[in-house]
Amino acid sequence: MATVRFNAHGRTWDVEVPVGTTLLGASKRADAPEGDACGGVCGCSTCHVYVVKGRDLLSDAEEDEEDILDKAFDVRANSRLGCQARIDKDGEVEVEITRESLDAFYNEHPQVPDPRKAR
Repeated sequence: MATVRFNAHGRTWDVEVPVGTTLLGASKRADAPEGDACGGVCGCSTCHVYVVKGRDLLSDAEEDEEDILDKAFDVRANSRLGCQARIDKDGEVEVEITRESLDAFYNEHPQVPDPRKAR
């Protein structure tokens, strides 16, 4: 099992998942606000995250993922698409959900209050 921690807007979500789970799959199990406009088929960049810890526990990025990341906002050396980054080893992974992904999630789920907006 792997432990994944998601960070966004000052909050954290922790979840244990089996090896083989994608970061997007883990975020859904944790109810973390990671976007997935294409349904997790590497067709957009709305599941863009930054891997803060445990990058060596994840699958390598393939060409399709790198092509889609070229279209993402604020891409960094630790950027991954949650739908493509699969957990290959037991351990701890820490992920920061990007603004792009948060925007997509709250647009896709208007019933979920966006804590970044003043009430």
